Amino acid sequence: MKTSVAIEPARAGTRQGLSGQRGRRPGWLLASLLGGMFLGNVDIAVVNVAIPSIRDHLHASSGELELIVSGYTLAYAMLLITGARLGEIRGRRWTYLLGLVVFTLSSLACGLAPNGVALVGARVVQGLGAALMVSQVLTGIQVHFEGTARRRALGAYTGVLGVSSVIGQALGGVLVSADILGTGWRPIFLINVPIGVALLVTSFVFLPDDKTSRQKKLDMRGVGLLSLGLFLLVAPLVLGRDVGWPLWAWLCLAASLPVFALFVRVERSIARRAGDPLMNVALLARRQVYFALVSQAATRAVYFALLFVLALYLQQGLGKSAIYSGLVPIAWVATFALVGPILGRVGVRVRRLAAPVGGLLMAVAFAGVAAGAQGTVWLIGLLGIGGIGYGSAFSGTLAHLTESVEPRYAPDMSGLFNTTLQIGGTMGVAVFGTVYLDLAARSGAPHGAFSTTCAVLAAVSVAASALILFAEKTEKTEKTEKAEPGAAGHRVAER
Repeated sequence: MKTSVAIEPARAGTRQGLSGQRGRRPGWLLASLLGGMFLGNVDIAVVNVAIPSIRDHLHASSGELELIVSGYTLAYAMLLITGARLGEIRGRRWTYLLGLVVFTLSSLACGLAPNGVALVGARVVQGLGAALMVSQVLTGIQVHFEGTARRRALGAYTGVLGVSSVIGQALGGVLVSADILGTGWRPIFLINVPIGVALLVTSFVFLPDDKTSRQKKLDMRGVGLLSLGLFLLVAPLVLGRDVGWPLWAWLCLAASLPVFALFVRVERSIARRAGDPLMNVALLARRQVYFALVSQAATRAVYFALLFVLALYLQQGLGKSAIYSGLVPIAWVATFALVGPILGRVGVRVRRLAAPVGGLLMAVAFAGVAAGAQGTVWLIGLLGIGGIGYGSAFSGTLAHLTESVEPRYAPDMSGLFNTTLQIGGTMGVAVFGTVYLDLAARSGAPHGAFSTTCAVLAAVSVAASALILFAEKTEKTEKTEKAEPGAAGHRVAER
């Protein structure tokens, strides 16, 4: 993967280029960071296509198959915030390299797994390694890039995120179908080993040493409470739909709320004592940050819901082949991947409008599909519009968050943003997937169920657009108030 980032010369005390590079190449630095994110995201999707082959070769039970898919996602989501804080304390470079080593070795263990239980365990470890890597990427971009260079790096971040989704699905199908030397599904994991080794070399060479906060200690109470809360929230979302939403799923969801409340209370108490909290929860008290994260979660939810519901509808409702249902969504993902790099090169005014306009474009796409425009040409065209909308909403919100938060909050923002993506996507599949399946089962008409679900997705997209508009208006208002005389006495000190 070749990524170039234009670096502007420093002017009049304003650094517009790269900070702290010690002469190292910014293009290779960015490629090293994005390579880890690429691997982590590919392995979210690549295993879905291989499930039938895994079942036949390992004689895995349905429960084991479910955990092979969801164990990775669950471990990945639980460690993102903790991983970002570990990077601050122990160094982003070494935390990233550790995550890459764990990911590569666990990929080898996945590819050599003798049975379903071993594969489940290796997948969980693989998810932990991916979280350690990915949690350093956004922080690394915020810390090492500034000005135009950062905007273009964030554009590349968005592009790689979109491309990895396409490659994950396509690569899984190609490798399983090739059945290399009779190995069936195993190459989908084994291919990570040479790629991981090559990325390890480039990352070791080009990722710069960074300042650490070794005097700080990892907040283990916070780690325990946050991990428990995320487990109680994500586990039922991942597993509940397939097992018919039993009582334990609802109890877990309900129990997650007091656990998160206790986590916030503990973190605030540590901050008041001038300690080292796992997460600066005061950041969420900023309305522009809170609403931007909620908006991002909503757009992520409708995107993942679309991928899930569309695949079911095309195959079960219209009788299309698996290949057809796999290729059609590429229109969405491809246009999504193109938008990020383009927005990285435009002015501030356009970037500010990108997120709310993107949400409205998504709503137009969903509304068109809901209205019955489901022929191949129309469907591909509408999905392309939706991809442009999601790319704009994603990139615009990401730029808004990174530009409105001080550098000292970079680890917190990285962990929050990535965790928001995982929870939003998981919740989208769980909620809207259940809505579609229930409507289809009750009415016996997949077409009506699909149209209704898409109409709901359009409404959620409009709401997400309104939220990001509100977040930007709030930020502008707060900046104006701070600029007024006497406003300094009313500022709230935040850690």
